[in-house]
Parts: sequence; C-alpha cells; structure tokens
Amino acid sequence: MGLITIMKREIRQLAFRRIYLFMIVIAPVLCFLFFADLFKGGVPVNLPVAVVDLDNTSVSRSLTRSLDAFGQTEIVMKAENFTEARKAMQEGKIYGIFLIPAHFQRDASSGKEPVLSFYTNDSYILPGSLIYKDMRLQAALANGAVQRALLQAKGMTEPQLSARLNPVAVDIHPLNNPWLSYAIYLSNILMPAFISMFAMFTLVFSIGEELKRGTACEWMRLSWHSIGVAIAGKGITQLLLFLITGTFCLVLLYRFLHFPLNSGFFPMFLAMFLLIAASQGFALFMVGIFPRNRLALSSCALWAVLSFSISGFTFPVRSMPEPVQWFANLFPMRHYFLLYVDQALNGIPMEYSWSSYVALGIFILLPVLVLSRLKAQFVRNVYLS
Repeated sequence: MGLITIMKREIRQLAFRRIYLFMIVIAPVLCFLFFADLFKGGVPVNLPVAVVDLDNTSVSRSLTRSLDAFGQTEIVMKAENFTEARKAMQEGKIYGIFLIPAHFQRDASSGKEPVLSFYTNDSYILPGSLIYKDMRLQAALANGAVQRALLQAKGMTEPQLSARLNPVAVDIHPLNNPWLSYAIYLSNILMPAFISMFAMFTLVFSIGEELKRGTACEWMRLSWHSIGVAIAGKGITQLLLFLITGTFCLVLLYRFLHFPLNSGFFPMFLAMFLLIAASQGFALFMVGIFPRNRLALSSCALWAVLSFSISGFTFPVRSMPEPVQWFANLFPMRHYFLLYVDQALNGIPMEYSWSSYVALGIFILLPVLVLSRLKAQFVRNVYLS
C-alpha cells in the first residue's frame, strides 16, 4: 500500500537525520522543562526595589518594613537621595523606587496630606506591574493608617473607624486560578505553542530536503503519483511523533504539575492532536503558496511568533481593535487557547466548543486549495532556496 510505504520511508529519513530528532523531541522537551522550572514558583518573588526615605522617622521606617514584608518586593537599597536610586534603576539593579518625602510624619499628623511617590521600570512589564501593585497597596495602607490616627485623635470609636475607613468589605475569589499563578496561564499555552511551531518547521524543512536532494520524484513514485498519499504519508508520520511529544507535555502539565483540568484528559488530548494537524495544514499551505523554501519557513516562523501575542493569553482579544480581532482567528493557537479555556479551565461540555474544533479542522484542510501547485512542484523537483 502506497501510504504505508511512504510512512516507512519517512520514518527512515527521520531516524537518520539528527536535526529531526532535535526538532521533534529534544527542542520541545527542553522548552517544556525550561518553562516548568521558570514558573515553578507561580509568581515572581523578591523583586529588588530601592527606598528613598527623606523623613527618617519611626513612621517612615515602619512604611519601609511593611513594604519589605510583601512577598513580591525586596528592598535591596536605601538611597540617600532620588538621584542615586534613579541611577541604580537605569543600570538595571532595581525595578522600582519608593519615595517618602521629608516631614512625612509631621505633615501626616497635622492633616496636611503628604504625598508618597513611587516609580517603576515598565521596560520590564511583569516586574514593573507587580512592584507597582505592591507600592500602590502600601501607599493605600499608609493613607488608611494616617486617617485612622487622626480620627482616633478626634475621639472616634473602633466601630465608627471601621464604618468610615472600610465601609464595603471586598471578598475576592479568582475563578480557576485562585493562586494567581503565572505558571497556570502561561505554561498551558507556551508549551503547546512551541509544539505547533516545531511541527510547522519540521514539515516545511522535510519537504524542502526532498526537493533539495532530488528525491521528490521518488517520493511521488512510491505514492503512485498521488499527491494526497504523498502528503498524508509524510504528514501522518510526523503527526504521530509530535503527538507523543505533545502527550508528554499534557502529562507534565496536568499529572505532574497538577494544573486545573476540569474536563478530563481526552478533550485536551484531542485539542493537542488538532493543533498539530492544523499547524501542519498551515505549513503545507505556505509551501504551496511560496515555492521558495526559505519564504515558506519564514512565513511559518512569522505566524508562530505572532500567535504568542495575538492568541489572547497575554492580552484579551476582545480589547484589541476590531480588525485585529478578526485577524486573530487566522491563527491555530487562538482556537487551541479557546479550547483550553473552555475545557481545562471551565470544564464545559465539548459540544459548546464546536466552533473552535471546526476552525482547527479548516486549517487541516487548507492544503486542498494548493494541491495542484504542490504536485507540480514535486513532479518537477525544482528546488528554490
């Protein structure tokens, strides 16, 4: 049978070229282990900041100790002036500066409302945002402490103080990720995204190698000159190998790291299978559009890199401009992300995610549009670098 023959031939080619072992197994696994170790703490902690205490009183020192008590913030520098702290930030030694003005205790006691200032380096968006949150919370707590002291001096009782300073108690329960762990919402997408990227690269590269080495004619002959059999034999073989790597990724995420999985293992396994197949379908489509191998590889690389930012896991797609929202649907990773949210996080029935399954199916069928171009390219066996 032609399909079995092509698959056996593909296995031999993959086995005797180390670059395929690297792209299918070594590189994805290294990425998995790297991100699993990088995010093992859930959230960054002990981010370095500097304090500029121009008041140097018991109240200002208490503010400094309170800020240092936050888990994500660590005071590594107590600068004499703002210029010294700013220089340290410009050199990358710290991510934030907390400035306590002169006469802070005196002005707070007399009701003059002194201003606490804090500065963050948003060139590093994650550390900057986390430090900003801690500093802003510390400023709010300091303001509440000052107001409490002033009101107590005016003779208010504890129940009156609570009603005045905290009239509404907020009880927050984050859904699906109550630990607010960055690992849960980053690792679950970054790891499959790397599999998708390497699946595209491997298929495009292997087709380019067939043309470059002049073996495309043999490939077509063994497939009985059927472009469908030729592509299926090569694609299915690589799909099964990448599916093994993808299954390792899922086991690592949901069995060893114990990330939320509210739908069971099968829906995410199916999503992984469809993601790999959709990535291969997109790669074949690029090969059909761009006969030059480097252009097809570059197009897949561009699509893979863009998918990291446009899939919606770092910035919500609904908050993007409307044309970009439509553009986001052209990325397989966008639909995998929607399946992850629906199945792993929310645990809703699979039938309610039918649109994402259909979208990935459309990507798998994309090569049908360029089959004639692919066949002509393989039959001529002309390699364009």
